[in-house]
Order: sequence, then C-alpha cells, then structure tokens
Amino acid sequence: MIRTLSGYKPRNGACPTRQTARFVRFVSVAGGPVRLACALLLFMLLGLLWGQETVWVCPMDPDVRSNQAGVCPRCGMKLTSGIPERVEYHMDLATTPRAIKPNQPVRLEFFVHDPWKDRPVMSFQIVHEKLFHLFVVSQDLEFFVHDHPIFEPDGSFRYEMEFPKPGMYRVLGDFYPDGATPQLIAKTLFVGGGNSATPVLPRDYGSKKAQNLQVEFRTEPAQAIVGMKTQLHFHLTPADGIEKLLGAWGHMLVASDDLVEMIHTHPFIADGGPDIQFNVTFPNVGTYRVWVQFQRNGVVNTAHFDVPVSELK
Repeated sequence: MIRTLSGYKPRNGACPTRQTARFVRFVSVAGGPVRLACALLLFMLLGLLWGQETVWVCPMDPDVRSNQAGVCPRCGMKLTSGIPERVEYHMDLATTPRAIKPNQPVRLEFFVHDPWKDRPVMSFQIVHEKLFHLFVVSQDLEFFVHDHPIFEPDGSFRYEMEFPKPGMYRVLGDFYPDGATPQLIAKTLFVGGGNSATPVLPRDYGSKKAQNLQVEFRTEPAQAIVGMKTQLHFHLTPADGIEKLLGAWGHMLVASDDLVEMIHTHPFIADGGPDIQFNVTFPNVGTYRVWVQFQRNGVVNTAHFDVPVSELK
C-alpha cells in the first residue's frame, strides 16, 4: 500500500499524483511491478521537486541562477538563496568646500540611508573586492575616474580628488547594502568657472592603444538597436599576461552623450584569453560612450569607444 500524508489512497493501481502530497511512506508493495514502478517514479518526481525548492541567484545578474550554492560565473559574486525586492536606497553627497573650483582639492563624502526610515546604513557587502565603486565623468566625456572611496566608522565613504575643468560632472555610486540589492545611484556636481557643452559624438570603433594593451572593438549587430541586446566584442593584444581586475576579467561603464543613462557592467563571456564579450541593452536612441578597463601584468588599461544607437528599421 502507498499512503500519503494527506490521506490519499490510489485506486485500481493508479499512480498517486496529488500535488499536495509532501511525504510518501511505503508500508508494503502489493499488486506487482506496476505499483512498484509507479511508486519509484513518484519518489523520483518528489525528490526532483524538493531539490528545486532552493534556487540560488546572483544579486548583480539575476538571470544567473543555480540549484547549488556557489559564485556567479559572470561577475564572481556569491549566489544567494533569496533576493529582497529591489528598492532604491538614498545616497547623499556632500563636498568640502561646497563651492568647487577647478584644480583645487575637494573631499567627497557619501552617506547612504535606507528607504523606509531614512536610517544610516552601516553594513555593506563587498562587490568585486570593494565596498564602494565610484565613477566620475565630465559633461564633455573627456574626464573619467573609476576608484574606491574609503569607508569611515560612521558608515560614510570619503574620497579626495581634483576636478580638472569647469562644468557639470556626473558622480556614480555603485554599492550593496547588507540585506538589500546592489545599488547604482548618480548625483550631479557643478564646478565653477564656466560650462561644458554636451558633445557631439561620431561613431568610433577604431582600435585603441591603452597603457600596455591594444584594444580592438566591434558590435553584433554592427548597428546597435535601441531596446535590443547588443554584443560588444573586444580583442586584446598582446594576449599574454591578461589578469582579473577587481575579481572580473573586465569592467565597463556606458554613458549616454547627455549623461542621463549610465550602466556599469562586466563581461558576459571571458576566460582569461584575448577575446572578451559584454552584453548591453541600450535604453534610448543616441550615442553612448563606452569605457572599458582590462588588466595586464599588473597594469590597468582604460580605453573608450562611441556607439551610435538607432531605432529598428
């Protein structure tokens, strides 16, 4: 006899399929090989269901899922069995001095608060070997910084820098509050002494000479289409000495020419060789500057390319 916890009893040798059954107990096997085979099949199905109850997901790339604990093969982050609902946290940015001038030292201080009671966040997860990834981009797209502020005992992050020219700058914070989801929040700063115009960017797929790498670039499709996945392919030479940079085979920042849209991402396909692929879905029509960073023999290489994005025709 096969009996389930719900009290269901199969009739005429039929195989029990009630979905509410959570436990099956063999008392005896009567009725020959048909019932035995049916019971074994049921055990296999229940085992499969039980094994799939826990799904491990990458907080940075939620499309990466596994039925086993481990790390994300794409970005290297630890997979988690439960991701909270995505809610944007508050990030405040203070500068000292408040009036910023070109080529003068400035202290940037970042304060993160939860979105429910505006309480200071004191605990953060490490993402790519750092607690906070900072990007600073000038309005003319000629100035680019990717660095990592210092974590202070009060939960704030501090960074010292100089802005090279007047105009508007976008400051992007990438961090992961403990118990939440990864955050990507942009702020705007103005440096006195003049204004910078939004640049007009022609298509630029030309090979770039970086610090100790030559970086070649192409996209698939050749013309990027808004709202559709675009593959960004990079070929590095020389091919020897390529290393992970902050736990990933590459880092990318994508910014629209008006600095409204900004995307921080990592390779979709990379194995330590000279060919690296990123995937990006461009959200609007326009031209985007793409900065990429790779490491070779301990040296960080930075190169940029300009990608026009059009409507599907």
